[in-house]
Amino acid sequence: MSQALENIQSNRVTRNSSYPEIRESNNLYERAEGLIPAFTQTLAKGPTQHVEGVAPKYLQMGKGARVWDVDGNEYLDFTMGVGPLVLGYTYPRVDNAIRKQLENGITFSLMHPLEVEAAELIRQVVPNAEAVRYSKTGADVTSAAVRLSRAFTGREKVVCCGYHGWHDWYIGTSPRRKGVPGGSIDLVKSIPYNNLDTVKAALSDDVACVILEPMIFEFPRDGFLAELQTLCRANGSLLIFDEMWTGFRLALGGAQEYFEVKPDLACYSKAIANGMPISVLTGRQEVMRLLDEEVFFFTTFGGEALSLAATMATIREIRDQNVPEHLARIGAEIQNGYRAIAREAGLEGLTDCIGHPARTLVTFSPEAGDPLLIKSFVQQELIRFGVLWSGFHNISFSHTAWDVQHTLGAYREILPKLKETLDAGKLESRLRGRPVQPVFRKTTD
Repeated sequence: MSQALENIQSNRVTRNSSYPEIRESNNLYERAEGLIPAFTQTLAKGPTQHVEGVAPKYLQMGKGARVWDVDGNEYLDFTMGVGPLVLGYTYPRVDNAIRKQLENGITFSLMHPLEVEAAELIRQVVPNAEAVRYSKTGADVTSAAVRLSRAFTGREKVVCCGYHGWHDWYIGTSPRRKGVPGGSIDLVKSIPYNNLDTVKAALSDDVACVILEPMIFEFPRDGFLAELQTLCRANGSLLIFDEMWTGFRLALGGAQEYFEVKPDLACYSKAIANGMPISVLTGRQEVMRLLDEEVFFFTTFGGEALSLAATMATIREIRDQNVPEHLARIGAEIQNGYRAIAREAGLEGLTDCIGHPARTLVTFSPEAGDPLLIKSFVQQELIRFGVLWSGFHNISFSHTAWDVQHTLGAYREILPKLKETLDAGKLESRLRGRPVQPVFRKTTD
């Protein structure tokens, strides 16, 4: 532990001369087999998203932008909890707020003042937040938003774009729909992003809402979000932004501030509390007031005080430190650097780094070979440089200029090696374990 903390203070990440020893990770994995279905609580964190036999499976500790696995190996982390760690692991201002509240209790028999105080703060920074409700997961509040829109409009059909969680109304649009009633499946249609023609075709007079991620990795084109808002208003349908990824990351007020489009309802989680479990539904007062009596959306842990304390501390830190500017600057250095290195390696047109700089995705063209095999190779080689990577760079406030240089230095060695491997037709033979499997992410019919 002392060596790990020393590494943090000197801003070093250990370079592995070979692939790390992951014996304890594998032991835990064997113990979980048959006990925990699919091994994981979050698909993106599970064993199918990392090269078998090379990548660690279980993490023990995090500090800033670094993590240590159960075997003691150290990594620079670009997954950051799959989104929540916008400030970094064990961030002092947030953790101190949690400790302070912990001394007084976690969950109470009546309402807690933090429920009011956090809602007032959210209303200050989120453009559409005339009213605020809490829950625990992103799927909770997207489902609540859909139910609320159905109640407000008196309609039942839903148009969606992006990923919105595991509940029946959404997951019925996916291949993993077993157990979802057919009637629920028939009420929801998914559409592609940035395509107003498909929106127009889908907006019948029985559509209660359009719910979408306002941006995934592709920027809106030709005023897509503003035009979508206009179409929804003309049709009498509500517009819902699923801001799990964009909230408190693109801007303090999320995508609705960044793109200057205010939806009727918006859903937040992930970055809002730097790792604590909370989700938030915000929206127009005339819609949200249905939650007073007509629409039921209550949960025992909605007012859990540790997460509310973390929410307030996180939002204030994002505001006070102008965290979105830092995320964009650090992310742009990695994005631009990756593109330059790919050109130098002769991979231009075969790989790219796309998205808003705060959260970029490395893509591989099928013309170069199987994208999942290529991703697996790059992930495998990054592990030797002490970099934990699952295809994207999720930037936190704890990522530094040194981290940028270390990461780009790794790419300078890996991408020419990738080019040589592809030219030699030896990609599969140079993988040291089972490659990454397709991640489930249903976005269109």
